Amino acid sequence: MQRLWLIEAVKYNVVPLDDRFFERINPDIAGRPRLIRGNSQLLFPDMRVSEARVLNVKNKSHTVTADIAVPESGAAGVVITQGGAVGGWSLYADEGRLKYCYNFLGIEHYTITAEEPIPTGQHQVRMAFTYDGGGLGKGGDVTLYYDGKPVGTGRVDRTQPMIYSADEACDVGADTGSPSSPDYGPTDNKFNGEIHWVQIDIGDDSHDHLIKPEARLTITMARQ
Repeated sequence: MQRLWLIEAVKYNVVPLDDRFFERINPDIAGRPRLIRGNSQLLFPDMRVSEARVLNVKNKSHTVTADIAVPESGAAGVVITQGGAVGGWSLYADEGRLKYCYNFLGIEHYTITAEEPIPTGQHQVRMAFTYDGGGLGKGGDVTLYYDGKPVGTGRVDRTQPMIYSADEACDVGADTGSPSSPDYGPTDNKFNGEIHWVQIDIGDDSHDHLIKPEARLTITMARQ
């Protein structure tokens, strides 16, 4: 039986077995293929997709850009969010200003606020996260932009390296799960203007702390 198992396992390329535990949660660290390929992903209003189906922004620099239309009353509500009360991030408008909140395991909330309100009309707003590098779960510097103009900066001291949540998702236009930011509640957080699209881009900074897919076999063999 053991011999037959080995024959079939080799035939279907499932050996060597991966005996790691928490490392397997994050595909970049585990070295397995991601469901979403490439360095850019476009999302649209009312989309709600699981964490595994969104570009992995953990442990790397990234940007989140949204093309929106702001009503005369001023911007309010969630543009895009991922995760929830136990960890995640949210890009939203509060009292007319763009905000980015990084929720570290529900323990700490790092909030960066734009210095001025988002003007009425159509604009592109962006959050740029510059990762510190040098390992997993490090912090980073955040810059907020309106139409390419920097309008706010701040700091996230530490991040979650593996996963935000087992059952939350990525929402565009509202936070339909538990809130990632304490600035809004679990209901009535829908963006009050129009969202045309949201784009997530992964930076090209050094990812030496991540496992390259082609190195997975070598690393696993060395552990056995």
